[in-house]
Amino acid sequence: MLAKPQLLRVQRSAVVQSKRVLHDLVTLPGRKPVISYGPPGYSAVSGHVVTVFGCTGFLGRYLVSKLARMGTQVIVPYRDEDEKRHLKPMGDLGQIVSMEWDIRNEDQIAECLRHSDTVYNLVGRDHETKNFKFVDVHVAGAERIAKVAANHGVQRFVHVSHLNASPTSTSQFYRTKAEGEERVRSVFPNATVVRPATMFGYEDKLLNNMANWPIWWKLNFGETRIRPVHVIDVAQALANLMSIPQLTRTVSLHGPSTLTYAYLLELVEAVTYRAPSRAPVVPKPIASAVARAAQMVWWPLINSDEVERRYIDDVTVPGDWEAVGVRPDEVENHAITYLRRYRLAKDYLRPVLLPARPT
Repeated sequence: MLAKPQLLRVQRSAVVQSKRVLHDLVTLPGRKPVISYGPPGYSAVSGHVVTVFGCTGFLGRYLVSKLARMGTQVIVPYRDEDEKRHLKPMGDLGQIVSMEWDIRNEDQIAECLRHSDTVYNLVGRDHETKNFKFVDVHVAGAERIAKVAANHGVQRFVHVSHLNASPTSTSQFYRTKAEGEERVRSVFPNATVVRPATMFGYEDKLLNNMANWPIWWKLNFGETRIRPVHVIDVAQALANLMSIPQLTRTVSLHGPSTLTYAYLLELVEAVTYRAPSRAPVVPKPIASAVARAAQMVWWPLINSDEVERRYIDDVTVPGDWEAVGVRPDEVENHAITYLRRYRLAKDYLRPVLLPARPT
C-alpha cells in the first residue's frame, strides 16, 4: 500500500503525462485536426478512425493489431461472423468496431467508412469462385470502395496491390491488380498504392505450402526468382503511413533479397529436418491440366493462374522502405518461428541449420 505522499506524487505524474503537447495535434490533408491523448500504447486514443477492408485476411489481421496498439479506433468490415472474432481483443474497449458488409453494396461500404479519416483496401482474391472473379474483386470492388471513400470525404486512401501488377502480364491475377490501381486513381487521385511482394508469416501460403506440397513449388525447376517479405514489416509500413506526409505515388515493398523457389524449398527442408522431396518436376501443360481439374471441388486448390504465376519472376524495382520508416528482415531470421511445427518430435529442439545461399 502506497503512503499518502507517494500516492499524491503518482497522481501528479499521471496528470503531467496527460498534458497535451504540439505533436499530439495532427492536421490531415483536408485540414481536419486529429488530437491524440492518453498514455501511449494499447489504451491510448490516437484520434484517428480507420476502416480496414480485407481485415480478416492474412495481412489484415496484422495491420489491425498495429493500428489498435497505437490507440486507433478500427472499423473491421466482415462477411463471416467467425472470421472477425480474433480481431476484437486486439484493441481496447470500444476500439475495434465490426460491421457486416458486401463488396457489391455501396450503402454498406459507405456505412463502414463514413466516420473514418483513413481507409485501407486490402481486399484481394488469389483464386476465382463462382461468385467472385478476379475482376469483381480487384477491379470493380476496388473502384467501388475508392469512389465511396471519395464521395464521403475520406482524407487518405491506401490501396494494396502486388509487386508484379502489370497490364501486360500473362497472369490474370496480376493484370487485374494493375487495372484496379488505375481505376482507384481515376476516382481517388491522391490514393497511395502499395505494392508488396509475396509475404511470409504464420498463416502464409508460401512457407506453409512448401512444407505441405513441395511438388507445386518445383515448377519451372524451382528457378523462379521472388523477393519474399515479412508480413509484419508490411503491416508496420502500412500503419506508419498514418503518421507521415501523404504519399500520392506507388510504394514498392519487397524483401531485401531475391531468392529462388529451389532455395526456399531447401530452407524448409533444412529447418524442418525433412529429407529432400522426391516429387518430380511436373511440366507446365500437365500442371495446368491438373489445376483445371482441381476446380471441380468446392474448396480452394491450386488453379491454372497460380501455375502461371509460378513461372513469373518478381520485378526488379527499388524498394521504398525508407519512405515508410521500416527496415525489412530476411526470411532466414524467421523461418524457425513459422516452420518448427513441421518438425517431428525427435527433431523439435534440434539446432537450426540454414542452407548456403546460391551464388
